[in-house]
Amino acid sequence: MASTSSCTPTREAALALLLRLGETTAADLAERLAVSVQAMRRHLRNLEDEGLVEASAGAAGPGRPSNRWQLTGKGQAQFPDGSDDFALGLLSSIAGTLPPDTVQALLAHQAHEKAATYRHQLGSGPLQQRLERLVDLRRREGFVADCRADGREGAWVVSEFHCSVMRLAEQFPCICDQELLLLRLTFPDCQVDRVHWRLETGHSCGFRLVPSP
Repeated sequence: MASTSSCTPTREAALALLLRLGETTAADLAERLAVSVQAMRRHLRNLEDEGLVEASAGAAGPGRPSNRWQLTGKGQAQFPDGSDDFALGLLSSIAGTLPPDTVQALLAHQAHEKAATYRHQLGSGPLQQRLERLVDLRRREGFVADCRADGREGAWVVSEFHCSVMRLAEQFPCICDQELLLLRLTFPDCQVDRVHWRLETGHSCGFRLVPSP
């Protein structure tokens, strides 16, 4: 059980940063959160005792190796998860009784409906404004997301560090295809490509949007 002293804003901020960064050192976390390295190490040891983080030795130049910290599966589970057992069971039943093409058609239909809702909520402003609104909407849905300019071709990258349907996607990767379709339908004025896929490698999913000529 977590101790009362460990339930602090610094602890929660450290977990959120590890979710975004994948892995990093205590010194990096301390600098980002404006606390001492010693205090951050205490927080990390407490989190390690709770099974929320784990450390691995990494090269850090001359001298002894520096631990690099990352979330465990239990640590990932601290973030909201919208994929409950009912939804997983329902999708399993659908996939088991309907042809694959029909399942894909159902997911595509849902993507079209949700994209229409998103477009209405995002409005018709500049791409940056619409992306920032999308990130806000996704966060309300249980995602941990952000967007940043890519610096080429006026492109932007949307990153999702926590997916509210991750449990579903692990068993039904076709849901990830639906997410890509959703973004393409939401931003018809852009070319949208997946550049990172958490099920394949890394700690996040990423989508690159390039405005159409």
